[in-house]
Amino acid sequence: MVCAGARMCPDGVVCAGARMCPDGLRPVYMSWWFPRAGAHNLASGRRAAAGVRIVRGATEEGSVYDYVIVGAGSAGCVLAARLSEDPTVKVLLLEAGPTDRKQEVTIPAAFSKLFKTERDWDYATVPQENLNGRRLYWPRGKMLGGSSSINAMMWVRGIPADYDAWAEAGCDGWSYDDVLPFFRKIEDAERDGGEHTGRGGPLPVCEQRDPNPATLRFVEACVNAGFRRNANPNAGDNEGVSLAQVTQRRGARASTAWAYLRPAMKRPNLTVETQALATRVVVERGRATGVTYLRGGEIRTVRAEREVVLAGGAVNSPQLLLLSGIGPADELRAVGVEPVVDLPGVGRNLSDHLAAGVVVSTSRTDTLVSAESLRHLLAYLFFRRGPLTSNVGEAHAFFRSDESLPACDLEFVFAPVPFLDHGQTDPPGHGLTIGVILLQPKSRGRITLASADPTVPPLIDPNYLAEPEDLQALVVGVRRAVEVFGTEPLASEVGEPLRPESFPTDDAGWAQAIRAYAETLYHPVGTAKMGTDDDAVVDPELKVRGVEGLRVADASVMPTLNRGHTNAPAIMIGERAAAMIVHG
Repeated sequence: MVCAGARMCPDGVVCAGARMCPDGLRPVYMSWWFPRAGAHNLASGRRAAAGVRIVRGATEEGSVYDYVIVGAGSAGCVLAARLSEDPTVKVLLLEAGPTDRKQEVTIPAAFSKLFKTERDWDYATVPQENLNGRRLYWPRGKMLGGSSSINAMMWVRGIPADYDAWAEAGCDGWSYDDVLPFFRKIEDAERDGGEHTGRGGPLPVCEQRDPNPATLRFVEACVNAGFRRNANPNAGDNEGVSLAQVTQRRGARASTAWAYLRPAMKRPNLTVETQALATRVVVERGRATGVTYLRGGEIRTVRAEREVVLAGGAVNSPQLLLLSGIGPADELRAVGVEPVVDLPGVGRNLSDHLAAGVVVSTSRTDTLVSAESLRHLLAYLFFRRGPLTSNVGEAHAFFRSDESLPACDLEFVFAPVPFLDHGQTDPPGHGLTIGVILLQPKSRGRITLASADPTVPPLIDPNYLAEPEDLQALVVGVRRAVEVFGTEPLASEVGEPLRPESFPTDDAGWAQAIRAYAETLYHPVGTAKMGTDDDAVVDPELKVRGVEGLRVADASVMPTLNRGHTNAPAIMIGERAAAMIVHG
C-alpha cells in the first residue's frame, strides 16, 4: 500500500509520511532519526506486536510450568519456540533484560550504539596480566535475542573438524555429521552450499545488500596477496577470503527473537517475562524443581515439572550454577554460598577469540564514517539500501600462521571504517580496519563469583595470551594484515597508520602493540563444558552432572572454540537441545 501521509496506521502507530514502504505493505521505522516515529517491525514487514503481547505480565508466585528456560538469547529463543510447539506443555522463558524493540537493534550498522546501554550486560574482565594489565570491555546482549540482537550478524559456522573434535573428546552425537542437520534446519540460506546448507529454515542467512566498495577491494587485495577466493565458507572448508554472509532479512537484522520467538509468541502455552533476573536454581533432593528470580524488586519462585534449562551464555549460565551451589565447593563457601553439588568444572575452561586490530586511514570518502548522513539515512528508510545495512565486519579471510597446521588458526575480519574501542571512540576520519583473530587459543581462563549477591557481576578472567603460542600466531597475523593493506587495489588508497600509531618493524614491536590494543571478538565459550571427563559440567545430552532435571544449552557447553564465529553453533545447540528434550 502507499501511505497517505502522517496518520494513525492499522498497527496503532503514527506513520512518518507518504511513501511506498520497502515491503510494499507497511510503513517503516523513522524514529532512529525522526523523533515522531512509527513502530513497525522493520525486519519482517509484520505488525510488530499486533495481537501479541511480547511480555504477558508477571508470573504469579509459585506458578508451575513444564519447562523453565533462563535466558532469551541465541539458544534460549530457539528452545522456547521448539518446546512450545507441543500445545500440551507450558513453557516459561525468563529474560533479565528488556524487549528488543529498539531501532538500533533493527538497523544493522547501529549495533555498537547498543553497547553500554540497558540492553548490554556491560561486563569487564579482571586486569589481564598479558595485556598490560588492562580490563577489557565485554558487551553481551541483555534483551530478547541476547547477543544475536547486538552482534555483527556474521554467519560463520566453523569447519567439520571443529565438531568432529568434540565427538572425539567424548561428546557422542556432536560430530559434524550429527550437527549438520540442525544447521540445515536453522538456515534459510541465500548462498548455495549444496548438502552443507539449508533452505526454508526460520533464520535468513543472506548476502549483504550493499557491501562497501572498499570491502570489495579488500577481497581483491587478499586474492592478489595469495589468498584463494572461497565461494562459501559455510560449505565445509572456510580457508580463503569471502564476503560475510549475514543474518538479515531485506537489509535488517534477523535475531533469534525475530526468527524464532516472535512467531511462537502467538501460542498460549508460552510465557515470556523480561526484566526477570534469575537468582537461583531450586534444587530439592538432587533435582532441579524451579527457579527464583528478581523482578520489580521482588523475589519470585516458579516451579518446573519437567526441566530447567539454562541458556544465559558463557558468563551468566556458570554464574547462575555457582549461585545455586553447583560448582567448586571450597570456592562457593568462600563467598558464602552453600554447596549443593561439588562440580569443579563450573566456570573453568573459558576460551575467547582475541582480536588484534590493524587500522589505517584512507583516501576514500565512502567508508562507514559517512553512514549516518541524511542521504544514506533516507536510502535506508525508503529502500533498506546503503551503508546502514552494513554489518560492519563485511568480509573475512581464514588462513594459517604456519602452513604445517592441519587447518586455519587465524582469521581476518575487514571493516570499512576505523573500528576503535568497540565503536565507542569516534573515528578521526575515514579509515579501514583489519581485525586479526586467533581462532583456537591455547590459553584458558575462568568465571568465578565476586559475591553471593546475584546482582553483582562475576569475575571474568579470560587469561588472554597466557600461552606463548597464542601471541606468536597473532604476530604472524598482524604482519600479514599489513601485507594485505600494501597490496593493490587497496595499497593506493591506504594512508597513515591509526592503530597502532606507527607500524613496528620487528616481531617484538608487534607483540607490544598486540598487548596494548587487542580486544575481545565477543565469543566466550566453554565455562560449562560438555564431555565425559572429570572437568565436564554437562554430559553429551547437556544434563548437568549430579543434578536431575537441569540442562545447560548455550555456548558455555562448547568444549573448544570453533574456527568460525559462535552465534551459529549457539543456535545449533539450542536446536539440538530441544530435539533431545522432546525426543529423549
